[in-house]
Amino acid sequence: MSKPTQGVLPSQAINAMLESGQITVSNPLHNGQIQPASLDLRLGNIAYRVRASFLAGANNTVSARLREFEMHKIDLTQGAVLEKGCVYVVPLMESLNLPHDVNAVANAKSSTGRVDLFTRLITDNGIEFDRIEAGYSGPLYAEISPRSFSVLVRPGMRLNQTRFRRGQTILNDEWLQVLHDDIGLVDGPAQIDQGLGFSVDLDLPNGLVGYRAKPHTGLIDLDLINHYDPSEYWAPVIVENGRIILDPGAFYILVSREAVHIPPNCAAEMAPYLAMVGEFRVHYAGFFDPGFGNASAGGKGSRGVLEVRCHEAPFALEHGQSVGRLVYEYMAEVPDILYGADLNSNYQGQGLKLSKHFKTP
Repeated sequence: MSKPTQGVLPSQAINAMLESGQITVSNPLHNGQIQPASLDLRLGNIAYRVRASFLAGANNTVSARLREFEMHKIDLTQGAVLEKGCVYVVPLMESLNLPHDVNAVANAKSSTGRVDLFTRLITDNGIEFDRIEAGYSGPLYAEISPRSFSVLVRPGMRLNQTRFRRGQTILNDEWLQVLHDDIGLVDGPAQIDQGLGFSVDLDLPNGLVGYRAKPHTGLIDLDLINHYDPSEYWAPVIVENGRIILDPGAFYILVSREAVHIPPNCAAEMAPYLAMVGEFRVHYAGFFDPGFGNASAGGKGSRGVLEVRCHEAPFALEHGQSVGRLVYEYMAEVPDILYGADLNSNYQGQGLKLSKHFKTP
């Protein structure tokens, strides 16, 4: 028998994991739930309002910790509102029985991050958010904390996703440079230092460089697409003298200056930049699929949308300032579906763009 290939597991391998029982589901899979390099995770029927975020910790289960932190239980079957500023834990429809050599990492989906819906995965015995140890066997839970907008959710909604890995998957800087020289990972010089660096674009037409979430709005039904008037939820951010001032506690949608390419044999994850760069967090949703912005998948480079929250102090953000990096990973195989080419991908070829719930401004 041949040795299993190392790398991020593609769509066909995720299908095989479902068939073999390494991934189990309480309800039949939805169309499109299997992505090129990840599996979308679905909300179950119940949400627990909790008084604080928590991790299970070693030798403990999430259900046991819920008995400590639960405030009340919410039935989602007819739809329910998750209130801004509160923390909820929702059991998911997917469970895992991973092989000893396969681990996983989770992240919010793009549309989840763009409505400032802070979502993290937790597991039994877990000591980190969004990380699943190799060989894990047990249930999965989403911790959900709406930050800017209250949201209406129902069972089966897909707010986060998980990516499965076998072995060492990360491309070092030397190989990233080779890949950039070969196919061009960005549309210009590449900043390569522990990943592919990217910067913020504050030189856009009409001076409109982003959007800031308004503090008092209606709720968002996450099932409604191209429905909401952006002006009711977002204030335009206009550049002045090549810079904007980020306000503490405010949430912004900005865009990268670089147009990014992810070749079909790679996947990438957006990682926050070093803390000393500025008083802000630069992403909530970080997975970039094989084919994102790639010519072979119908793209010509796609800009990364930046979900930015300013922390303790006002911060002046300048055009072209480095704000983050993409960490590239090898795929174990090229997926049998690619972002953009084989999917109805909402953000292929994107520029500055709000989530799919909003009408195009």
